[in-house]
Amino acid sequence: MKTLAAATPAKAPLAVSLASDRPVPRYAWYALLAVGGTLLITLAAKTQVPFWPVPMTLQTLAIFALAAAYGMRLAGATLLLYLVEGALGLPVFAGTPEKGIGLAYIAGPTGGYLAGFLVMALIAGWAADRGWSTSPARLGAAMLAGEVVMLAMGAAWIGVLFGVDKAFAWGVGPFIVTDLVKLVIAACLVPAIWTLLRRPAG
Repeated sequence: MKTLAAATPAKAPLAVSLASDRPVPRYAWYALLAVGGTLLITLAAKTQVPFWPVPMTLQTLAIFALAAAYGMRLAGATLLLYLVEGALGLPVFAGTPEKGIGLAYIAGPTGGYLAGFLVMALIAGWAADRGWSTSPARLGAAMLAGEVVMLAMGAAWIGVLFGVDKAFAWGVGPFIVTDLVKLVIAACLVPAIWTLLRRPAG
């Protein structure tokens, strides 16, 4: 595995920049990151922080940070693996196993958000592939776009299950403040890490 060097392309996401040039170690590194990413997302999903108007988990923060560090393809693969783990019955989602498990849980009220997480990660990863992960403003704009899509998908599924009148009140309103806080943290965290890693030694 190589260290970050001046020769690393500026547009390469952080995870790609740290990968080996040799195929076998490189794909082993990506596999390790994907599995590790699902573990981090699971831990974040089950970590609640007191906040207003509702307690927040750290799941959105973890997904944003991973996508900005991984790039679109690795972030997408990681989120797909996470969803497959949940569909197979592993208790990786925020409400599992207390509120259900497997496909039954995915078909419940949070199903739209779970699908939206994948799209959100793809959008943030797409931005990272274009070098935006070194700029808090540009990365934050991409994350905001992903956030809007994710909340729209979640609210749409809430509307299908409980009626259109509940879509915004239940599916968007409670999460606006908490998700914006996590977005700002992630948009500042990854560029800060890039700055530290690219700082010349000595």
